[in-house]
Amino acid sequence: METVMNTPVNPLGLDGFAYVEFTGPDTTTMTQQLELLGFTAAMRHPSLDIVLYRQGRIRFVVNHLATPHARAFAAEHGPSASGMAFHVKDAAKAYDLALDNGARTATVAGLRPDFVLEGIGGSLLYLVDGDPFAGWAPIPGADEAEARNSVGFDVLDHLTHNVKRGEMRTWSEFYRQIFGFEEQKYFDIKGQATGLFSQAMIAPDGAIRIPLNESQDDSSQIEEFLRQYNGEGIQHIALTTPDIYATVEKLRARGVKLQDTIDTYYDLVDKRVPGHGEDLDRLRKNRILIDGDTGDEGILLQIFTENTFGPIFFEIIQRKGNEGFGNGNFQALFESIELDQIRRGVIKVA
Repeated sequence: METVMNTPVNPLGLDGFAYVEFTGPDTTTMTQQLELLGFTAAMRHPSLDIVLYRQGRIRFVVNHLATPHARAFAAEHGPSASGMAFHVKDAAKAYDLALDNGARTATVAGLRPDFVLEGIGGSLLYLVDGDPFAGWAPIPGADEAEARNSVGFDVLDHLTHNVKRGEMRTWSEFYRQIFGFEEQKYFDIKGQATGLFSQAMIAPDGAIRIPLNESQDDSSQIEEFLRQYNGEGIQHIALTTPDIYATVEKLRARGVKLQDTIDTYYDLVDKRVPGHGEDLDRLRKNRILIDGDTGDEGILLQIFTENTFGPIFFEIIQRKGNEGFGNGNFQALFESIELDQIRRGVIKVA
């Protein structure tokens, strides 16, 4: 990992995501779903029923209701992302500076005892330096199992927060004032009957990206998430792959359900992204979305799973020089999810 120094533009010395922590009433099903996504149990906490799952450079932790926070969070939210961790240069200094900048210390015991802040929806935000899994017990055969089970995911690219109406500015200022994030993109998306605002925040290290989503009405997919999740929280987690076609084909072969895209989308790809150079038949077959251009912006390929942990889902993404969020696909994705809401009767249209 590249060393990031504490500087005026990166006051806390942020250096990427360290891990995401999951919990829920039925963690057995959760671990099975992670394994289908190509993750392998690699290490166990030395004293608690908490397991590290690994694939490429991505680290997920499953907390089997082993801490007071996990038990309370699962009771309130069901299957959920109960915490996330940022790598920092010096956790103690970063923690003190975060508190000085207005962060609140977590009051319910979680995975780690020190340098823990209160995050979105009461989740935990861990600040870690060095190896956060030093002292954990390796699971025999994990390296070989990971090589067999991997579908090609490598890096946690970004994760989103769904927030209550009127709270987007609260959370953008949280990340701006405490961590030095800046706004990267802003979207105003409308479908047939609903809409949302999205503001993408990026950390000064360039590696931690958190889009914030806020509903424009009572019935949007953001509001449905907030009702189902019983509050604000992490909505989806984007994972990079160097070969999205191979990854998606492996996931489909395992029975992982991915969001569909209307067939006419692919009739317009050559017009939207001329000279893209992708295999359009394979793109269509796998229902992969494409965005960007062949100039300086570059190409981005992406697809989304259906809901995996409660209302939380995953994004599969391959960047070919494009550092956006699939701006041109945002509307198509929103409309696809809205159509599913209409089919399920969540939204009524005339």
